[in-house]
Amino acid sequence: MPTEQTLSTPSLSTASLDVLCARLRESAAHLDAHETWPKDQLAWCAEAGVFRWFVEEKYGGSNWTDSKIIEGYLTLSQHCLTTTFVLTQWNAACRRIASGANKSLREDLLPRLATGELFATVAISHLSTSRQHLARPALSAQRRPDGSYVLNGFSAWVTGGAFADYIVVGATLPDGNQILCAVPRLTPGLTTYLGQRLVALTSSCTDKIELQNVTVQPQDIVGGPALNVMQSGGGGTGGLQTSTLAIGLASAASTFLSAEANERPEKAAAAKAIASEVSDLRSALLALAGHRSSRLSASELRSKANSLVLRATQAALTVSKGAGFAADSEIGRWAKEALFFLVWSCPQPVLAANLEELTNSDSDGCSIV
Repeated sequence: MPTEQTLSTPSLSTASLDVLCARLRESAAHLDAHETWPKDQLAWCAEAGVFRWFVEEKYGGSNWTDSKIIEGYLTLSQHCLTTTFVLTQWNAACRRIASGANKSLREDLLPRLATGELFATVAISHLSTSRQHLARPALSAQRRPDGSYVLNGFSAWVTGGAFADYIVVGATLPDGNQILCAVPRLTPGLTTYLGQRLVALTSSCTDKIELQNVTVQPQDIVGGPALNVMQSGGGGTGGLQTSTLAIGLASAASTFLSAEANERPEKAAAAKAIASEVSDLRSALLALAGHRSSRLSASELRSKANSLVLRATQAALTVSKGAGFAADSEIGRWAKEALFFLVWSCPQPVLAANLEELTNSDSDGCSIV
């Protein structure tokens, strides 16, 4: 499957991107079947300079714009969604460190993150989900007189925690303020797990982490204390990443449908409709990433991207017939992976829009539930 766009920068030529994408696609089925951490895939990304995309030049990075990063994600996610998803979690950690006020932490970690020497991930979902409203926070912090903090609790959905060198952890203080801190994985009291078995993307090794009397020194604080610390700094492509992965996966299905339509003209109308929708959402996505006017808000884009990826992968499965239902088929894998977008980082308005579409019939106007 050829890439749908070409990227060429000093850190990643078109030729090296094609080689990387080919390797990712060729190994995706094995990765899915064996449900193992994508160690080799991430090493290939490091060799190709992918980790430099997200880091400023002064720290050894390429300082890609948000739009260019989105284009990169769109390309990579067509070939291995698991690896690209892991990269987004790495990027989330890197972005928090880069935007924080801790200069010494930036200078220490960012050069090594840029080369791929270090892997980092985030444990922050509990700060932006319903868990933030619990009477007792899922992950709490107590400040000591010497300025250090003691962390206790858990974070439920951490990608690659058992393989990370650093985990950017969010915790809540008794007064409601929050902190972000870069915690080395081998810190005493921090327990990681190898990953839950999931419907898809099990190789992302996403699982909880637990913290019992974990001490964090002032020099490891990334942000805060502050109310809603997630809203300070960070910025960048974070709010668009999941939509980007969905559109990337839909693009893979669309490319398959177009190829099938070349051989089976009766499938041309369906392939054209999906391709047109992919193009429209990709344009809206890049407009938002480039801070340009878009007909869709980020939330609306996410809802439409969710709908598209489900329909595109199901259409590909339908066209592929029994071959797509085989356990080792990439098309069957796409259909499973599309379900991921119904549950990962899915805000209430997006969930509501998805439910409305899934539970209403256009044929008779009656609810099916």
